[in-house]
Amino acid sequence: METTSQTVSPAARVIGDEHGPEAGDGRRFDTDIVFRWLVTAAGIGVLLLLGAIILVMVVGGMKAMTAFGPAFLFTSVWNPVTQHFGALAPVFGTIVTSLIGLILAVPLAFGASFWLTQMAPARVAAGVGMAVQLLAAVPSIIFGMWGFFVIVPLMAHYVQPTARHWFGHVPGIGALVQGAPFGTGLLTGGLILAVMVMPFITAVMCDVFASIPPVLKESGFGLGATRWEVMRNVILPWSRSAVVGSVVLGMGRAMGETMAVTFVIGNSNRIGWSLFAPGNTIASLIALEFPESPAGSLKLSSLMALGAILMVLSFLALAASRVLLGMSKKGDGR
Repeated sequence: METTSQTVSPAARVIGDEHGPEAGDGRRFDTDIVFRWLVTAAGIGVLLLLGAIILVMVVGGMKAMTAFGPAFLFTSVWNPVTQHFGALAPVFGTIVTSLIGLILAVPLAFGASFWLTQMAPARVAAGVGMAVQLLAAVPSIIFGMWGFFVIVPLMAHYVQPTARHWFGHVPGIGALVQGAPFGTGLLTGGLILAVMVMPFITAVMCDVFASIPPVLKESGFGLGATRWEVMRNVILPWSRSAVVGSVVLGMGRAMGETMAVTFVIGNSNRIGWSLFAPGNTIASLIALEFPESPAGSLKLSSLMALGAILMVLSFLALAASRVLLGMSKKGDGR
């Protein structure tokens, strides 16, 4: 009778030892099953946590939504004396200041990240990158105090008078620069938000740009492309998803910022089209009014409803970014 000899590799022996008779008789601890259950529990836990937060906000704000109905979303009055509350003014302030912050922060963050990863010497990039990370670690209340003592006087004494002198008589633009030169207002709040979110966006973009395969950039330079052409035709298409994600991350931080904006926005529940007019945001209004809201009151319910609206705005911003990203991919034929 002829027998055949087989050579068993060391890896096969290890696998055979792990899945041999001892693995099936319950005497061996199966780490793969434990790991699978742990990661599954983590994923479900995140969904449950998000659902619990949404549920608390919606249930807490149901009293205000029932009392005022849809008019709660389109009323700018916030009067605790008459128990009449509306969400339009803080929603308007949140959207305007966030847009101003992103319009100012995104170009600066993109330029800084591209320079740090593609053009700056290694030692300089390391030092500046560390400074950007330190700027991201500064507490928000420090930004608020800095804005109140530095930015507000500059806006009151120099920026607004100059803007009103040059553009106050221009139709359409003149309405954006009207108002008393107090220094606080929507534009000041947007400036503070730009300073706060710029380090976060820069850090994410730096990581993305640094992870681009060098062969892609070298191919572009080898074909005679300039830095602008490589950035436009190679780097941006490759990192589009991450860049959009960094902008959405900055938008979420801007919408939810509280103390820094509270210092410089003026805290007035009104809608003014002037960039220098005082206003309010959802987060700053909640921070100011929440300690004075008794449990079970209509005012507290209105604040909870504002929290739910803020979450909806964040979700809408994320959904819009996904839609725009999908449209851009289709336009590129991908």
